[in-house]
Amino acid sequence: MVELPLVVVNVQRGGPSTGLPTKTEQSDLMQAMYGRNGESPVIVLAASTPSNCFNYAFQAAKLALEHMTPVILLTDGYIANGSEPWKIKSVSEMPEIKNNKVTKVTENRHPYDRDEVTLARNWAVPGTFGLEHRIGGLEKDKITGDVSHDPENHEFMTKIRAEKIKRVQSYIPELTIEFAQEGDLLVVGWGGTYGSLHSAVKELNKEGYTKIGYAHFNYINPLPKNTESVLRKFKKIVVCELNNGQFINILKMNFDICGLLQYNKIQGLPFGNSELITEFKKIID
Repeated sequence: MVELPLVVVNVQRGGPSTGLPTKTEQSDLMQAMYGRNGESPVIVLAASTPSNCFNYAFQAAKLALEHMTPVILLTDGYIANGSEPWKIKSVSEMPEIKNNKVTKVTENRHPYDRDEVTLARNWAVPGTFGLEHRIGGLEKDKITGDVSHDPENHEFMTKIRAEKIKRVQSYIPELTIEFAQEGDLLVVGWGGTYGSLHSAVKELNKEGYTKIGYAHFNYINPLPKNTESVLRKFKKIVVCELNNGQFINILKMNFDICGLLQYNKIQGLPFGNSELITEFKKIID
């Protein structure tokens, strides 16, 4: 509601409640996507290796600041307990972060003036004379920022906050395919399952199963622009998750695609290479 930058890191473990406190799981995806009252989408990212946690934490902060919205970064117990060497980039090597701060009073300035492209609202530095405005959980007027209970204004603000998140698609990379670029089976994963799934598909390709591709999602909300076109390149799609099937339901809600299958594990353990290979062979054969 206040449209301020915030990064929340969720290191997922077996749930619910205390559950399996030292075991891995991917069961908080729906909570990250929809665990709020009202219509209030946020950006959701998922790191996939111990080393790229640094990069996605940086990207989460960049998106939060540039688009004036909370960002949830998902990792999991498997990544958290893992280790991997990586070279920390210098500040000069990292992308510039452009914020929306307003430090000077200008004529006809309003608290909810928005960037025409991103729809991110202005960010007045607290305490700056002449830039005082009201923040809080009550709905705001789309121009003045005052508390508003006007029905049309509430609908406008709800839709523009959602559109702001949707437009983030233009600032994230497109989805890539590894191994076969089209064919019989596309293996889909997200977050910390990358290593297991990548290894299994790689081994199958070495065995002669050359029509299997692999697509891994790090950007969950919004999804990459080319998601549907990637999925339609394969006859069958299997979505592999350490939960009861949360990401596959997100795909089903967004795309009308036949042949979506799922393979799930909820044991507090990562996928094993042999079990994945056996499952993928069953689907193909």
